[in-house]
Order: sequence, then C-alpha cells, then structure tokens
Amino acid sequence: MDLHQIITDIADEIATDAATIEAAADAKHAGATPGPFGMAIATGDGVLTAGAAATPFPIQSIAKVLALDLALCAQGDRVFRRVGREPSGDPFNSVIDLERTQGVPRNPFINAGALVVVDMLVADRPDGDAVVDFVRGQLKGHPVTLDQDVLNEGGDLNRAMLSFMKHHDNLDGPIDRVMDAYGKQCAIAVDCVGLALAGRFLTRTRIDPHNEGEAERARRMRTVLALMMTCGHYDGSGDFAVRVGLPAKSGVGGGIIAIAPECASIAVWSPNLDQHGNSILGVRALEMLAARTGWSVFGPAIDQTRR
Repeated sequence: MDLHQIITDIADEIATDAATIEAAADAKHAGATPGPFGMAIATGDGVLTAGAAATPFPIQSIAKVLALDLALCAQGDRVFRRVGREPSGDPFNSVIDLERTQGVPRNPFINAGALVVVDMLVADRPDGDAVVDFVRGQLKGHPVTLDQDVLNEGGDLNRAMLSFMKHHDNLDGPIDRVMDAYGKQCAIAVDCVGLALAGRFLTRTRIDPHNEGEAERARRMRTVLALMMTCGHYDGSGDFAVRVGLPAKSGVGGGIIAIAPECASIAVWSPNLDQHGNSILGVRALEMLAARTGWSVFGPAIDQTRR
C-alpha cells in the first residue's frame, strides 16, 4: 500500500472540493472560508505528510486523551470511580448532564470529565505541566508551544462545573489550580506531524502474554481507544464511528487524532467545524483514508496482495 500516494491524493481532492464539502455540512459558523487542510501519518517507519501539515494549531480537547492515559498510569481503574465511561449524548460543555449524575461526569472527554482527570493529575503535579511535559517527551525536539489566545480564554462555565463537582465531593484540588492546568493542556500547539507523533504510543495494543508490564500497557491503550471510539466526537461519535471506524478525538482547534491499532497514528487539521465541534474537512479526509486503506476496528484491512 502506497500510503504517501493515498494521502497526497486525499489532500488534493480535499483542496479541490473543500467548498462543496463544507457547504454540505452542518457548519458551526456559516460563511467561513473553506480550508486549509493538513494531514500526517506516523508509523513505525516514519511520518508521511500532505497539505498544510506544518501549520501549528492548539490541540484543545485532544489533550484529554493524553491526560486520561497519564491518570490511568497513576491510578489504574480507580479513575473510573470519579468519572464514567458512557457517551453523554449532550454537548461537551453540558451542565445538565452533570446535574443528572450528581457530580460524576459521564466520561473523561466531556469538559466536566476532563476537569476531574486534571484534578487527579495536579495532585502529583501542582505546576499543571504534566500533559505539556508528556507531549514534549513524545516529540523529542519537534516544536511545541502554548497558544496565548487559548491560555487567555475565560472559563466561567468550566468553573461552574468544578464548583458543582466540589459540592458533590468529586474535586480534591483548588479550582484555580485545576483551571490553570486545564488551560495549559488545551493550549498545547503543534502541527499535524507533532500531533501524529504525540499519539503514536496509542497504536501499541498487542497483548504479550509473556510480559505482564507490556500486557498491562496494552490493556490501558485499549481502554483509552474504546473511549475515543464511543465518546471522542461528543454527540457526533456514532456518526463518526460509522463513517470512519477508527478511535479518534477531536478538538475545537480543528485537529483530530485517529488511531489505526498496530498500524498508524493519523492527524488531520482544518479549522472550520461542524455543529458538534469537529473539523468538517478533517472528518471527510479520515473517511476517505479509511475507505482507501481498509483500516477499521470493525474488520480487517484491505489485502493488497489479492487486488
């Protein structure tokens, strides 16, 4: 399979049809100029790129995946005593959903759940840099910055959810400390290459029955990927699963990280979002990639030797 040719073709087709694709979508902001679009695929052999793959963007909610992995490393399944594992069916910043569950967020990828996960991390890292340092460690010198606009964003609704969870005894640390750490991880800015590299560790899902440490790590990856599949695109997760068939997580910065287990970490970026907060062109590109490679958690990849 010539992956470089596949993603080059996809980027060219996206560039040609961007206006049509975005016009047909339920866009969050009408009238936005279509594109640009970038894509990178990180495999064990290196990184392939197409389009605007070198344009940096804040990863925003994609950081929730990395924070969850760090929390699971530290606490194991005790994480799920404080946050659930079920899709919410509501927007990512829903207060109503949190009220229904008496302060226990539905999953780690809605804002309330991500804030609880950050609360777990700041218990050990009061400086709030756990996820930032993790990304820098994964990228080994590839540029990583913090987006100042994201750092300066307000957070009244998130503060309200933290106060609500504190009322229900589901918050341990100071609200300001959790907010600071959450803002830092959302502000992490990388390009598609950096995002693909940051997520490459998630591809290692094969369980080695002869190595308990590796088996435990693989089981943790499977937990994270399962939640990405069911909750990674909020109330658009079911549609994404049908169209793409890969675990993925989106961010309102326009990025999406998708994982083909044991194959590749895929990053796409384009800034215009649909009503669920997912990149319109990014979702379309991943749909095209899955169709042309056969990558899916629901069936085997295409056998290129039999074509």
